Order: sequence, then C-alpha cells, then structure tokens
Amino acid sequence: MRNIQLIIEYDGSRYDGWQKQAGNQKSITIQDKLEDVLNKMENETVTVIGAARTEAGVHAYKQVASFMTNSKLKVYEIKQYLNRFLPRDIAVLEALEVPERFHASFNAGSFEYEYKISIGEVPSVFERKYNYYCFKRPDIAKMKEAAKYLVGKHDFKAFSDNKRMKKSTEREIYSLEIYGDEKEIVITVHGDDFWPHMVRIMVGTLLDVGLSKIEPMDIKRILESKDRDKAGETIEAKGLFLTEVHYK
Repeated sequence: MRNIQLIIEYDGSRYDGWQKQAGNQKSITIQDKLEDVLNKMENETVTVIGAARTEAGVHAYKQVASFMTNSKLKVYEIKQYLNRFLPRDIAVLEALEVPERFHASFNAGSFEYEYKISIGEVPSVFERKYNYYCFKRPDIAKMKEAAKYLVGKHDFKAFSDNKRMKKSTEREIYSLEIYGDEKEIVITVHGDDFWPHMVRIMVGTLLDVGLSKIEPMDIKRILESKDRDKAGETIEAKGLFLTEVHYK
C-alpha cells in the first residue's frame, strides 16, 4: 500500500464542511467529492483523511489530506486525474508519496486561519461570497488590544459552540494578528487546535470590541467565565479560510 499526501484548495461555499456525514444522504462534503473520484480512479475503496475538519461554508487555501492506495499511477498522474474529474471549486495543488506512518490529522501540530472582513462604504459585489461585511467601521486599535488576551494557553470553553464537549477545552493560541486598511480587516490566528466554531466566535467577539459593545479587558472576563453566552456571535463562515497546516 502507498500513502499519498494531497495539498488541496477549495471554495467551501456550497459544501457541508470537510468531513462526510454518516447517515446524512443529503450532505455534500469535500471528503465525499475526493473519495468519489479516487474510488473510480482504481476501482477501490479509498478513505481520505483531512488535517482540519473545516465547517460548512469555510474555505481552504492549503488543506492537507492523505489516503492509502494500491494504485500504480505516478503521483503527478493522480494529481492530474483528480483535477480533471473534481468539481471546479476543489483543486489539488500538490500530490506526493509519503511514509506509510504519515497521518494527515494525527501528525498535524498546529493550524493557521484567516478571517476577512469588508469595511468599505459600499460592500464589494465580487467579495460578497468570501468576506463578511461590517456596516460600521470597527476600532482596529481596540481589537488589537483585545486580541492580546486570547494569545497563550487558556480554557476556551466560552468560545466553543459544542456545549456537550467532554474533552478538555484548553487550547494554545500562538499568535493572533489583525491588519486593516480603508476597505478590509484581516484577522490571522495560529493555534495548536480549534474547537467547533472557535475561530468564528473569537472573531465575532473581537468585532464586539471594535464596535464598542464590550471593552478589550472584557475578553479576560469571558475566558474566565467559561460561558458561551458571554462571548460574541458565531460570525458567518464565508469569511474564514484555512491557510496552513504545520506538522510536528
């Protein structure tokens, strides 16, 4: 058996996330589409493992995946086959053979995401599918001050929508940067892992700070409360992109 690693780019707008949903015949996921093509490639059953389980509507510049196969095709032929038969909103940027012990998910050490917010006077027609539009101009300086409270190792229970989470909700954020100009704010976050909706809740809460609904120091209080109701809204998925997966 050969172990093949893929670097994948996708527009998540019309998909129910990365991971296939057992028992839900109506769901369409990125994993479903990849496996459908690979199963036909060599008439074998293939399971594709993704590094990050991106949510419905979330996009990726560099998702990493791996799968085992008996195929004798060269890796560039596998890449060409996938790009020929996959929908146009999914692209395989790279394919390479890796050691059998490599696992796209288990071996992942950290993840980087970015969230895009449009703040121009008139929302761009061409960015409407990929940027969240904020009708008021947030105070970026306040948002940067608030972001400092999220960096480091914390219990992020208040920033997860999974109320039945039984595992530890402690995570470490290595960096959280905010860049802005007259038309756009980009928030980049790098952490060891993220719980469901965690990045989107963090962004929603930072926007509350920027719009003066709460103060920067309130972020510390929200973290300590471990209460999801204290944090901001789960902002729309369309502005979120997986940008990098780092391996140990």
